[in-house]
Amino acid sequence: MSGSVIGFVGIGRMGAHMAARLHAAGHKLCVFDTNAAAVAELQKNGAKIAASAQEVGDHAETVFISLPTPDIVHSVVIGEKGIARGSQVKTVIDLSTTGPGMATRVSIALKEKGIAWLDAPVSGGLAGARDGKLAVMVSGPKASFDLLEPILLNFGKLFFVGEKAGLAQVAKLANNLLAASAMVISSEALVMGVKAGIDPKVLLDIINAGSGRNSATQDKFPRSVLTRTFDFGFATGLSYKDVRLCIDEAEAMGVPMVAGAAVRQMLAVTNAKFGPNSDFTSITRVVEEWAGVEVKG
Repeated sequence: MSGSVIGFVGIGRMGAHMAARLHAAGHKLCVFDTNAAAVAELQKNGAKIAASAQEVGDHAETVFISLPTPDIVHSVVIGEKGIARGSQVKTVIDLSTTGPGMATRVSIALKEKGIAWLDAPVSGGLAGARDGKLAVMVSGPKASFDLLEPILLNFGKLFFVGEKAGLAQVAKLANNLLAASAMVISSEALVMGVKAGIDPKVLLDIINAGSGRNSATQDKFPRSVLTRTFDFGFATGLSYKDVRLCIDEAEAMGVPMVAGAAVRQMLAVTNAKFGPNSDFTSITRVVEEWAGVEVKG
């Protein structure tokens, strides 16, 4: 696929880093985002800027998307002026967290047009996207995955989940539920310790040397809570969306999510209090306010 144009729709915080990695690897890009400022840097570096998602599909056989919600994914891919209406597109790769239900519906609609669909949700945050160290979960036609594997490797480590549409989305939702759960329960534990009089750094060292260690205590608390920056890089609104989506999909499968429902509620409170654009480490701020203490270094 050397020399061919790669399409990219959705140049947000994650998408900008991933598109930049493709450009740095020598790929020609055709990109689109509703925010003109988002594509300015890529345009300066030689990327073609399309006027619509459909125009990206007119120029590229392979189109990546990185978008915030399932409804937007549906609209951008198969809606009016969507990628699927493009004259050249042969494969669409969804880097978003779309959920298995939406992934299945979109993949069926694309198959009728002779277009392949790959789910490729990613985990690893902004730093992982910038450095090419994301975990990339992939599901869809194995032949399409094999063809695009060299390009996908620009983003990080690949995990092929299976050929059924949506399987990688299930893996991503499971991961994000656990990440949010770790943040919620760790906030409660750390706030309890501070309220009792324990230095939070000492308590974190104890937890991280013991059986309670998790992604929140090892990374998010030292980097974004003790420093009071609350800037880990994942928005509360997106975390809340992902957990809601996970609970809804699980319940549709007949899988109970008792603890997950409590996590969803904590994210609902955080989202209402600090807004969807706040960092999801702001979960700690909710517990702090209720307890009347601050977890700070």
